[in-house]
Amino acid sequence: MTKKIAVINDLSGFGRCSLTAAISVISAMGIQACPLPTAILTAQTGYPHYYLDDYTDKMDIYRQEWQKMGQHFDGIYTGFVASEAQIDQIFHFIDTFHTQDTFLLVDPVMGDDGIKYDMFTPKLLEKMKALAEAADIITPNLTELCLLTDASYDTIIEITDKDILIDVIGELTSTLLPVDNNHSKEIIVTGIHFINEHGQKMMGNLYISQKSRKLFAFPHVGGSYSGTGDLFASCIAAGKCRGDKIPDLIHLAGTFLEQAIKDSAEENVPYPDGTNYEKYLHMLIKI
Repeated sequence: MTKKIAVINDLSGFGRCSLTAAISVISAMGIQACPLPTAILTAQTGYPHYYLDDYTDKMDIYRQEWQKMGQHFDGIYTGFVASEAQIDQIFHFIDTFHTQDTFLLVDPVMGDDGIKYDMFTPKLLEKMKALAEAADIITPNLTELCLLTDASYDTIIEITDKDILIDVIGELTSTLLPVDNNHSKEIIVTGIHFINEHGQKMMGNLYISQKSRKLFAFPHVGGSYSGTGDLFASCIAAGKCRGDKIPDLIHLAGTFLEQAIKDSAEENVPYPDGTNYEKYLHMLIKI
């Protein structure tokens, strides 16, 4: 039987992100993506104009209909939410479909580069903290880690020593691990910028679990593009579903994204359009 992941995220007509990115990546990795849209947008919110159709009231219809069908999911993967009410709907979905053999991956989309997204509210943060606590895997960027841990983003990015920076981020991340060792949790902090010992700009992803801490670093190429966090989290979710180890997936996702970003930078792709990742999906296929 093909394994299935319920993907709870928005769908944007333009901007290669959210469900557009998730479905293609998860499918390429041999897993069935079952989309549950939180919103339908004409274009992702980084464009100057877009229309958003909120799907909060329809989310429970999906849950009810899938429950009637007797569906089972090997994974549940959550991304962009438009409001705290949608997190309530996600918890209802989890209560219905999260079993002992179902993992929950939460990408706590709330901001980037120290800036909170438009839908952010203190109440949403409170509910996102609860959702992250329930997850088996969380993939915050540095901004989102600071929000989840009530830390100062501006203070952290002022740290110029790479080793001290990673130690500080590691200690912050460790506070999100469960005290009970019977509940394992894996956390990947993405988008950590630093200068290595050779003066080269690097992009790092820090992996933290109860037993391990490891930095995966890649040369920083090009600029920042919409959807890279969605592509990364989708690689982790699909790989987890097919039985890959998370550290191996971080390396795979990083290599995949490095090629996509490099290609996009060479072609001067505008930030809102996302990366030219489609031609590199073959890198994710397990033969």
